Amino acid sequence: MKNSNDEIDELIKSALSQEEAAYYNELDEQSLLDNALSVYRGKLGWLAVLTAVIMVIVFGLAIYCLIQFLEADNTKDMILWAAGMFGAMMSSSMLKLFHWMQMDKNAILRELKRVELQVGVLSAKLAEQK
Repeated sequence: MKNSNDEIDELIKSALSQEEAAYYNELDEQSLLDNALSVYRGKLGWLAVLTAVIMVIVFGLAIYCLIQFLEADNTKDMILWAAGMFGAMMSSSMLKLFHWMQMDKNAILRELKRVELQVGVLSAKLAEQK
């Protein structure tokens, strides 16, 4: 059984020209990998690359703090290395959150473009009927 979204998509595709239909197909759902890679494209791609590099460095720092924590002899040093590891992991988590928010933003923009295209097709059909 087809759901209403599939029926609406087919109706829209039938009303579009070939060029518009190709553009509409580009706006379709992306896989997780495509979604993740889309963060590195566009105007803020350089920022995503920079945060990815910083994320790797901070994660390496967290591993170093963990090793130093395991080798520490007294409680004060253990607490300091654990705090360093906690801070590094929090920083890495925040940078990951930035990437996920960018992926979500890209998905929302893609859906807005689909809605704009649907409104454009509808207004063109209404103009033809008058």
